[in-house]
Amino acid sequence: MALEVRSRSILRFGVFEVDVRAGELRKQGVRIKLQEQPFHVLTVLLQRPYEVVTREELRSENWPADTFVDFDNGLNTAINKLREALGDSADNPRFIETLPRRGYRFIAPVTGVDGTARGAAASVSAAAPLRSRKIAVTVAVVVLAAGIAGGLLWRARQARHLTEKDTIVLGDFANSTGDSVFEGTLREGLSVQLEQSPFLSLASEEGIHQTLRMMGQPANTHLTPEISREVCQRTNGTAALDGSIALIGSRYNLILKALNCSNGDLLASSEAQANDKNHVLDALSKAASEMRTKLGESLSTVQKYNTPLEQATTPSLEALQAYSLGLKAEGAGGIAAAVAFFGRATQIDQNFAMAYLKMAGDYEVLGESALGVENSQKAFALRDRVSALEKLMIEEGNAFSITGDITKARQICEFGVRTYPRSSIFQEDLAQSWNLVGQYELGLQEALKALRLAPYRGVVYRGVAHTYLYLNRPEDAEATAKEAHAKRVEANLTDVLYLIAFYQQDGSEMTQQAAHAREVAGEEDLMLALEADTSAYLGKLREARELSRRAADSAEQAGVKETAGTYRAVSAIREALFGNAAVAKRTTEPKEHPFVRDLDYAEALAFAYAQDARPAQALAEALAKRFPEDTIIQFNYLPTIRAELALLRASPQEALHFLEAAAPYELGLPATGIYNWPNMYPVYERGEAYLAAHQGREAAAEFQKILDHRGIVLNEPIGALAHLQLGRAYALQGDTAKSRAAYQDFLTLWKDADPDIPILKQAKAEYAKLQ
Repeated sequence: MALEVRSRSILRFGVFEVDVRAGELRKQGVRIKLQEQPFHVLTVLLQRPYEVVTREELRSENWPADTFVDFDNGLNTAINKLREALGDSADNPRFIETLPRRGYRFIAPVTGVDGTARGAAASVSAAAPLRSRKIAVTVAVVVLAAGIAGGLLWRARQARHLTEKDTIVLGDFANSTGDSVFEGTLREGLSVQLEQSPFLSLASEEGIHQTLRMMGQPANTHLTPEISREVCQRTNGTAALDGSIALIGSRYNLILKALNCSNGDLLASSEAQANDKNHVLDALSKAASEMRTKLGESLSTVQKYNTPLEQATTPSLEALQAYSLGLKAEGAGGIAAAVAFFGRATQIDQNFAMAYLKMAGDYEVLGESALGVENSQKAFALRDRVSALEKLMIEEGNAFSITGDITKARQICEFGVRTYPRSSIFQEDLAQSWNLVGQYELGLQEALKALRLAPYRGVVYRGVAHTYLYLNRPEDAEATAKEAHAKRVEANLTDVLYLIAFYQQDGSEMTQQAAHAREVAGEEDLMLALEADTSAYLGKLREARELSRRAADSAEQAGVKETAGTYRAVSAIREALFGNAAVAKRTTEPKEHPFVRDLDYAEALAFAYAQDARPAQALAEALAKRFPEDTIIQFNYLPTIRAELALLRASPQEALHFLEAAAPYELGLPATGIYNWPNMYPVYERGEAYLAAHQGREAAAEFQKILDHRGIVLNEPIGALAHLQLGRAYALQGDTAKSRAAYQDFLTLWKDADPDIPILKQAKAEYAKLQ
């Protein structure tokens, strides 16, 4: 009798065997793991092979009426998991056929352990035993399903939707396909999809890396579900979201799961399938969209901000993989390496808009604005192919880098802050927009907001520290740098610390930071340029000349030719300011086709100060024509060049007229790169114009303005020359005492200066007449 009962509880099809009583599915004798819900669905289908089993019948037998689970999603998930276990396909089924809007049909022969056929193919005499077995199995299924459903109901009532204060830690995908192209790529794709949401907030990569270091793990640790959950707990996050991809037959199955960090409860899950590798990103988009809704985002925002991944990034897994590697390199401070990866991504997919935008930003950091503009233009041309978030970022980049319209850029940033209040991106750039025009208090407010949103983002620490320095608050700037160091934030603050030390007249610290920079790849040329500025500030012109040469050579070797040209042009400016016009002309060579924003300005200024009007005028006209909407060009650079050219024509009033346009922007940061050499030149130029017009009081006010904003001017040559020019302004007023004091300040500053500098000889002669 026992043998008979056992034989009735075992059903076979293909290479599979189902033990209904034991609740087991075996393949050629090996047990296959299958969850209870899919197993019970399978038993119902096996009892009625070749028959259509409606969705309502499956509901009545597996989801009791007194439970309130999501039946449609539950049944779809059960069928998908069942197909995964059987290696079956919805498109080409061997076992389970889908009948749209009706139900399912088991289409393979089913036999008992004795070989007797089941279902419509069996003899009529088998009907009665089959019905009795069906009743018994159904009762068991109902009982088990009720327990499962009750458990699901209990967990559902314990789970909660996320709120706008909650943060998600995104883990890595478990990849069982054996294909390395999915490594890191799917996580980046999922990140792009989720970042479209104005509702969800992902933990920053910087914060994850920092937490991993605190855990004693390297920054590139694979984020398994266990590790991502621990990171989530340590960062006070709410959910850990992990994914997996498996190859079932010829189909790819993707599963996303969001777990409560504190107790491990399942908050939500989603699943999608791809018929082949080329459709994996599309499947990921669908799973991500479903996950957003299940985590509590409104359907309206999911529909509004939900560009498919293949459109938001690229349809190429290989291109997305290169892009992902670029982001990792960028996060580790390897800007040059990041550019190479982003370039690789655009080679694979020439329509990859975000890869162009990332390259544009990195080229700007490297000081290669021409390449930055070129890639920003490519991104802008593709802006209608991307998500709403990325389109906003591209349009902002266009306003900053291509047209240069700072007012428009700020408006885009403000809209971005309102639309994506949990992202630091637009907050950071809003701070920069205020700094560009000299509104540092407003810039600091926005930068501190960005720091609260991204407390481990190095570039934000740089912005905050710099802004404190611009506001003559070196102690706060130093405290910000120390905070970044204490948090082990990768911020590359060596140049910032050097300038803070300069402000505080701490020569020992300056030497230490300079030595440190020489040990870090990619930092040597900038530090050499800063040291050259400091030497020139102290009147050590020969030393400055050599340091600038080395800086330019270092930049050339690093492949950043525009930056090298800028170092040479700045060296020429100081030569001209100090009276070495002939040296300045030799250092600067005019270009036939100017197209580089900051470099062209530097060369134009060098020619103007060297009293070579023709190339300076040509460069100014080219800048005016090429950048008609650029705020900095039109209201900082051009007024300064035109004013100096007017002074060469002995027309100081004309110079003052040109400089009226610069007044609202004169304290700003005009340079696009991290080498901020041209600060406050409109102010210096206005002071010279007042001197030429014999308006001593007005001239003194301008040069005093430079001395009052030490944190902006820092070690620029005009910071030293302002003392001398102030002495000249007081002399025009007839205030000998103040004039003598200003001359003494200059001569003390230049006590170790090269004695043959023309402007130093003039200063000594003028001072002697005051005695």
